[in-house]
Amino acid sequence: MDFPTILVLATFVSGLIWGLDRLLWAPKREAEAKEPLAVEYARSFFPIILIVLLLRSFVVEPFRIPSGSMMPTLLVGDFILVNKFAYGLRLPVAHTKILELGEPQRGDAVVFRYPENPRVDYIKRVVGVPGDHVAYINKTLFINGEPARQQPRGTYLGDGANAAMNGAVIRHEDLVGVAHDILIVSERPDRNFEFTVPEGEYFVMGDNRDNSRDSRFWGTVPEANLVGKAFMIWMNWDSNGPVADWIEWGRIGDRIH
Repeated sequence: MDFPTILVLATFVSGLIWGLDRLLWAPKREAEAKEPLAVEYARSFFPIILIVLLLRSFVVEPFRIPSGSMMPTLLVGDFILVNKFAYGLRLPVAHTKILELGEPQRGDAVVFRYPENPRVDYIKRVVGVPGDHVAYINKTLFINGEPARQQPRGTYLGDGANAAMNGAVIRHEDLVGVAHDILIVSERPDRNFEFTVPEGEYFVMGDNRDNSRDSRFWGTVPEANLVGKAFMIWMNWDSNGPVADWIEWGRIGDRIH
């Protein structure tokens, strides 16, 4: 079972025990009798577990970045916060949408359940929304025939687990009004393509364009697989480098664009 399922079950069981005690067992218990240990634990933990469940399911959820596919925007070791209501409220575990609140826009960094294995969460950037014609030619994106213009920003140089991309070219990309940095490795194949995004689907790519397994490989993300919009880095921890560099303090609190 995954963590959301465990959290829902823990909330249900602890709430059931506490409720049964208040309604059935407590009135029959002698005044001096000690409260059963299971009831004591349920009474103590139920409110906490319920609050965690509600916050995690409907407000904000933390995630850790395990790979470099979104470099240089997100680094290996970043811990991020994801807005769970940006694209509508969904029930935990069932993932059924119960309230429409918004839709992904081009340029959003989104967390979603990987279509080939929905038990795994991925994070990529939306580059094509329903109806868009997306093309990738000579490492340049074209959205509905308009190029996402790029400006060179030097060469990437990182530490620890992120040093694997040292030497890649940093480019500042204007994704039809949404600006962010990407990484390009000139000597890697371009993987040129053209694609029209179907209704209810989203085309996503990693900012590390030549080192990301994304919609170019496995297709689009169904709307039902959306988890939320990444909006902030709340911690950075990379133990692959020198001890003094395990935490990059300057990234803490950064907004995700």
